[in-house]
Amino acid sequence: MNASQPRAKPRALDLFCGAGGATKGLQRAGFYVVGVDIKPQPRYCGDEFVQADALGLSLAYIRSFDFGWASPPCQRYSLLAYRTGTRDKHQDAIPPTRIFLIETGIPWVIENVQGAPVDRMLMLCGTMFDLGIPEAQLWRHRFFEANFVLMNGRHCQHRGSPVGVYGGGGDWRRFGVVTVTGHSGGIRKRGNLQQYNVLQRRQAMGIDWMTNAELSESIPPAYSEFIGKQALQFIERISVVSDSNKAICISDSGKPSADSASGETIASCSEGRSTC
Repeated sequence: MNASQPRAKPRALDLFCGAGGATKGLQRAGFYVVGVDIKPQPRYCGDEFVQADALGLSLAYIRSFDFGWASPPCQRYSLLAYRTGTRDKHQDAIPPTRIFLIETGIPWVIENVQGAPVDRMLMLCGTMFDLGIPEAQLWRHRFFEANFVLMNGRHCQHRGSPVGVYGGGGDWRRFGVVTVTGHSGGIRKRGNLQQYNVLQRRQAMGIDWMTNAELSESIPPAYSEFIGKQALQFIERISVVSDSNKAICISDSGKPSADSASGETIASCSEGRSTC
């Protein structure tokens, strides 16, 4: 490569990408991002989009990427599914996604909601990134599993308690907390609670291109940017063979070996609660 030519960006694959909340953060971290979703995504924000079954992609294709991100559908693990007893109506997509990613051999992350069967190596909350609107915080806890060590010294900074109305009913104001669920928009009132509209939700999430429905299935780009920067550091480290020939390896199980971990790997939540 000519020294004057810019270095090519590392390539990330965002599986189950939706409109690209995770994609945007990975782009900010420094990746060229290709999104994959089984549904058309006309507002997808990434560099390329592939409409396909994420788990139907060839291993050869995925191995052409430096990093994989997966956000399997979370409906099975949502609070609404637990409350209504409808979990079995939704696909359990995390186990096959994990097996698939392990087979690829590339660094990867799986993201999902509280209650999902992910190894909770890391939890992120909107308050760790000062997300929200002037009158309210964004919580939006999400859990992350990876085959490399994820570090986090941040902690939740909750004020008050959230009240979420699920099943398409939207989210309601109380105690200055924003949750982003359901598909409703506009301003409506129920008792002493007032719903956040789509513009306020976008502002809280740090996303300005999505509909309400797309927001409800997304994560704030701040989360994936934070993790994407760690992924880039890991990719750089495994690309260098040290003089002592001690490589930082991904184990056969797809998880980092115990002696590679140090420090706190999961953020604490002083409130002991989570909302999605």
